[in-house]
Amino acid sequence: MRDSDLFLLVLAVGAGVAAGIGVVLIDFLLAGLRWFAFAIPRDGHLSDIDLGPGRVLLMPVLGGLLVGLAAALLRRWRQRAVVDAIEANALFGGRMSVGDSLGLVGVTLLSGGFGASVGLEAAYTQLGAALASRLGRRLDLRRDDVRTLVGCGAAGAIAAAFNAPLTGAFYAFELIIGAYTLQTLAPVGIAALTGALIVRGLVGSNPIFVVWHEITISPSDYPAFFCVGLASAGLGILVMKGVTSTEAMFRSLAVPRWARPALGGLLVGAIALPFPQILGSGHGGILRELHSGFDLPFLAGLIVAKIVASAVSIGSGFRGGLFSTSLFIGSLFGSLIGSVLARFSPDLGADPLIYTLVGMGAVAAAIVGAPMTMIMIVLETTGDFTATIGVMVGVVTAAIAVRHWFGYSFATWRFHLRGLSIRSPEDVGWINDMLVGPMMRVTRR
Repeated sequence: MRDSDLFLLVLAVGAGVAAGIGVVLIDFLLAGLRWFAFAIPRDGHLSDIDLGPGRVLLMPVLGGLLVGLAAALLRRWRQRAVVDAIEANALFGGRMSVGDSLGLVGVTLLSGGFGASVGLEAAYTQLGAALASRLGRRLDLRRDDVRTLVGCGAAGAIAAAFNAPLTGAFYAFELIIGAYTLQTLAPVGIAALTGALIVRGLVGSNPIFVVWHEITISPSDYPAFFCVGLASAGLGILVMKGVTSTEAMFRSLAVPRWARPALGGLLVGAIALPFPQILGSGHGGILRELHSGFDLPFLAGLIVAKIVASAVSIGSGFRGGLFSTSLFIGSLFGSLIGSVLARFSPDLGADPLIYTLVGMGAVAAAIVGAPMTMIMIVLETTGDFTATIGVMVGVVTAAIAVRHWFGYSFATWRFHLRGLSIRSPEDVGWINDMLVGPMMRVTRR
């Protein structure tokens, strides 16, 4: 059975089903937490609703206390660090712990549910990849097949979370498996499609982002997209280093580790009083930016506020990712550039919407390190190939610039700080598992 490609495809479907159901359950629990903390209806977004100053200021503090205590209990229960999908595929042949992953999902849910400025994608992919890893190891699959299944779980999770199968598949190729091959194309693609279909069947098929009017691009926009890509690379590096510096600052404080998230929650709440859009991952803020936008002075302030709030959230000990956060920051940054061009250079005929999309993809590619994923999410969101080509210019420019100037994505930068020489999910750990005994053969005289 291990040599059957069809058997691996069946397992990929199972991984996609598990990931899709996991995303639905996480979103259901998240909606319950946000209803409790902020009285938000199930179909509402944290970053585009009037919450009231009391809840905005106090709920992140309560969430920080819960996160700090939960993390302290988890450290006493299991003292080892949680292995994520990238690290598992690079160093451990795809081996992940479901128990550790469930703990991480719980802490991430508390973080996002009480308003921390982080995304839930880390929880989605952690759970989907861990369940797929357990499936592969239970069936005693080969190392490469377990790594592929981990990619299938992550692909199904991202596809389900964004209702975007192509985005999920390329996320797995770029960030989890580390290569695009014909051997992995079918299982990863099927897992991503299965995850998206599970969510569509259970909760509906509404896309997560919608563009409401036709996008126009003029020849003069393409050099501007190149410049947006360069600027987005610089902004992405600033965000990544800002998170690291904020973590170091919180570690230097004479505050118990379990209390740091509460202090971070107080700072996040204070920032959210004038800029409530910084709460959560920013999906609602992206929708508002795409449909109605913000005034220029507020837009500039919101960019700074979101960057600071995200750095404080992660640096103080909240758990979560920067996938959605980087999309939101990028959409704000691109909209700012497009609005400035439209206001002060009307002869160029710049459409702020396309600059919003270019900035969204370019900043996210700079931080997350997955250019094709960001191109695909715009394509699946807009269905507009012309817009996708414009976004591709900014995304590729940003990805190359970050690789040249900095050399890391957010995930690999954090591995570097921990002393792990991982720059991609390519399997560099197999040599550690290779023993002399199994490689020798017995000879008879």
